[in-house]
Amino acid sequence: MAVSFLARDVSDLCLGKPPLRSLSTAATVADALAVLKNSDESFISVWLCCEHEKEKEQCRCVGKVCMVDVICYLCKEDNLLSPSSALNQPISVILPKDCSLVVHLQPSSSLLEAIDLILQGAQNLVVPILPTKRSGVSRRKQHLRASPTINSHNGCEFCWLTQEDVIRFLLGSIGVFTPLPALSLDSLGIISSDVLAIDYFSPASSAVGAISKSLTQQTSVAILDSDGTFIGEISPFTLASCDETVVAAIATLSAGDLMAYIDCGGPPEDLVRVVKARLKEKSLEKMLQEFTILSSCESLHSAFSSSSDEESPTRTMTRSGRYSRSSSYSARMVRKAEAIVCHPKSSLIAVMIQAIAHRVNYLWVIEDDCSLVGIATFSNMLKVFREHLETM
Repeated sequence: MAVSFLARDVSDLCLGKPPLRSLSTAATVADALAVLKNSDESFISVWLCCEHEKEKEQCRCVGKVCMVDVICYLCKEDNLLSPSSALNQPISVILPKDCSLVVHLQPSSSLLEAIDLILQGAQNLVVPILPTKRSGVSRRKQHLRASPTINSHNGCEFCWLTQEDVIRFLLGSIGVFTPLPALSLDSLGIISSDVLAIDYFSPASSAVGAISKSLTQQTSVAILDSDGTFIGEISPFTLASCDETVVAAIATLSAGDLMAYIDCGGPPEDLVRVVKARLKEKSLEKMLQEFTILSSCESLHSAFSSSSDEESPTRTMTRSGRYSRSSSYSARMVRKAEAIVCHPKSSLIAVMIQAIAHRVNYLWVIEDDCSLVGIATFSNMLKVFREHLETM
């Protein structure tokens, strides 16, 4: 069984994966924002295409962007004063500078190769979708080529694999790794004490750098009280369900209040009033008016213009009132801002199941008194599995 497992290639993990929605490097931040607001997926791939006189157009995925990239970008001081101008800038200003976060991989590559690339820092593995013999495929491709949204490159479609895909695949063959899955996190050395954290009463704006870093690390920012007790988190996974207008809250609220503001169900009325008052104090009251797509953010717009309970969004909606999402494939599914936690003695398999169930790449590890021990990430779990595979 172990031999057959090691022989698996990445095409096995690509079954059923949707083709990537993508943007050209010629797009603007506003273009990225529009696509993200109408997409079921958290990230949009960005492609660079080069034409040669005697060769076909060659395209390569050079990165990815998400709503959190847009939000952190708009939080910069100059952009707060003129967000409409900031949105018209090229997409390169929000594209992560680390090109190794997205790596191309052939479908025939081994599972071990995929794990090694992830452990080297890759977050998304771009894999060509193998053609099928189903009828209508050619007509579908012709339709995609005619579509204004780029989905096909170099004559084929692509999908990408993430840490979650690999962990989910390993969980399906967890018996191969016995007795590893039953061991505790602390005994396996999976818990990392190197965490991003901010005090509950600190300005949320002071956490923007940590939020951006946590997005790159695929982790989160812990919120602690003065005694170091774990209170909650500001998670990129939660912020990705917001829209650009959450920048107003980040610019005016404390870290603790921001945590409540971005919770599903819409921002509390008292915090909306606080944001409006502080925007006026900072001479930023025109900021929301400058967002060119504000009118599409129905629930947040109504929150700023009405205090009626009947007009506030329900818990079945995305927390910023954006277009309804697919519940089957999106890290931007509605979920509470409540942090997902475990205990140092939790077993590896229990933590894997817990993380996958909540669509996160990490769990906070806390003691019984809520003191923060550290964080357990998919990356550290994959290291343990990779080391075990070497002994098989």
